[in-house]
Amino acid sequence: MAGTRRGYRKLQLPPCLDAALGDDEWGVDEPRYGSAAQAQPLPPIYVSGATLSVQERISLYCDQILRHCKADEVDEALCRYLSEKLKKKNKWIGVWKTNPELFFHKYEERAIQYVGLLVEVTCKPCPNVSSYLIARIHIAEPFSSNIANMQRELFDDFLEQLGHCVPLLEIYPIEGQDDLTCEIAQALEIVRFFFDYLWRDWDDEENCENYSVVIEERIKLYGDIQDGNIPFPIAQRFKKTLEKYRNKRLELIEFQSKIKDDPSVSEAVDCWHKFYEVQMLSGLLKMWEYLRLRAHGPFFPRVLRRKKGPRNSGEVVTHVVAKIMTADMVKEYSPDTLIQQHNNLDTALENSYCGDTIVIFPGEYKAEAMAMLTEDITIKGIGKKEEIIIASLPSSDNFVVSRAQNIKIIHLTLRQKGTFDGIVVVESGHLTLQDCDLQCDGTGVCVLTGAALTMKDCEISGSQGAGIEIYPGSGAILDGNKIHNCNNFKSTDGLASVQGGGIKLKVIPAPVVKLSNNHIYNNKGYGITIVQPKRRLVNMLNFMMEDAAAGDRREEDVLTAAIESLSLDMDSNSIGENSLGKVGTVLT
Repeated sequence: MAGTRRGYRKLQLPPCLDAALGDDEWGVDEPRYGSAAQAQPLPPIYVSGATLSVQERISLYCDQILRHCKADEVDEALCRYLSEKLKKKNKWIGVWKTNPELFFHKYEERAIQYVGLLVEVTCKPCPNVSSYLIARIHIAEPFSSNIANMQRELFDDFLEQLGHCVPLLEIYPIEGQDDLTCEIAQALEIVRFFFDYLWRDWDDEENCENYSVVIEERIKLYGDIQDGNIPFPIAQRFKKTLEKYRNKRLELIEFQSKIKDDPSVSEAVDCWHKFYEVQMLSGLLKMWEYLRLRAHGPFFPRVLRRKKGPRNSGEVVTHVVAKIMTADMVKEYSPDTLIQQHNNLDTALENSYCGDTIVIFPGEYKAEAMAMLTEDITIKGIGKKEEIIIASLPSSDNFVVSRAQNIKIIHLTLRQKGTFDGIVVVESGHLTLQDCDLQCDGTGVCVLTGAALTMKDCEISGSQGAGIEIYPGSGAILDGNKIHNCNNFKSTDGLASVQGGGIKLKVIPAPVVKLSNNHIYNNKGYGITIVQPKRRLVNMLNFMMEDAAAGDRREEDVLTAAIESLSLDMDSNSIGENSLGKVGTVLT
């Protein structure tokens, strides 16, 4: 949701109700009023199901609704759009969804996301155009709510305190009404989409003469995220940052509202701290939007960190990472081997130069420096792989990110927890992964444009997206790997379930991919997903069907052609028990 902006204004619990309810804390199973008949279940709300393309959204918002308005004129433009729909029918039935905090002192967010009430909505023309974001409601019959033991008396008193006026965008028309009501429902969806995905709280604070241009760029950004044109980990980080910004901004507003006319020194300091935190997050989001998320995030530690290269002396060092070091650990090395011992992996990485080797003995380690590998080194485990664990830092956006020209990671277990980014992201250069167990919690292995990956005898499982995502213009050699139980999305983004699977390939421009002896199984989606533009499929179809009668195998022929164009050797791989089949194409 778009926070407190426009139709999403936060409603405060009327003091008289709060006093009447007493000081006891109530759970979701305890109504605040006396006993009465239980509410009926809510009827289903209307969902249009219409899917708009990027160009259709640009035409709708920029050319029809906003036109040439400025950011501070958005309310008026959206209200004009809604008024054209609302004046056709001034009464209809809908479900009012509001914040559970207005009714419960404590509750489990996962158990109850909103309090819903079946209401009759009245929208009458008014000289003040902004009034179209406010609706007048009364409880509809039969009395219905998603909370069975919520009492009608509570709703009656609450609506009375609100003057029976609530934000229009909190109301969802139900199914089974006439076409005019369906048009109103669609219009409300369009306005909600604007506030959820296109509006930013800083918009009307900045002087932008042609605001529709800004919205057009955000629509394109939204489309790129939905279509998978932007790497999934980057998109997730953007969403996470946007959500954090909105939460921090609400905290700031609520904090400011509690400050009296003459704030104390501590209150002033806290207020400025929260203000600058909001400003920093908004600045980061602006930078991301300006770059269209094409770079892998503007993180200053990455920008400032440079490759050290080899030592001036030409010496190479073997770094031993172990809690306690024994002579037996280094008995296999020659007497002239330079060895440096470290208690943790971070110090080993920080002291490594090009050509060094880091050997890791059994134990669980965390290393912030794994989020930016720039040196051409070898990192390998000694002992049982399942006992050599490198775990992610939950507070970090990244886990393992490689930008080295030639780096090797061998015989380790990577355990991801709490980070959205890919468990391994190859941003540039070449990375070799060999005999590693990759236990994902965010996305899987991502090979970005211009980068290369060699992956052999590894196992990937548990990723939210595809096990391996290979982007245009990259390269990958995958041999003898197990890729299973991937595409376990925790969110419900558009094409997520289709575009994930075991391996995801984007074909314009075509990556250089060699697959051999891999076992790809038990993934949601296809074993291998080939993502290609619609125009390419049409051209391929026209070429294949030229001078031939149309047949029933077009889709299969196109799939075969797509596999051949990527030079994929499917015979040496075992692909089975994936929810959508072995191989499939997705159009963007």
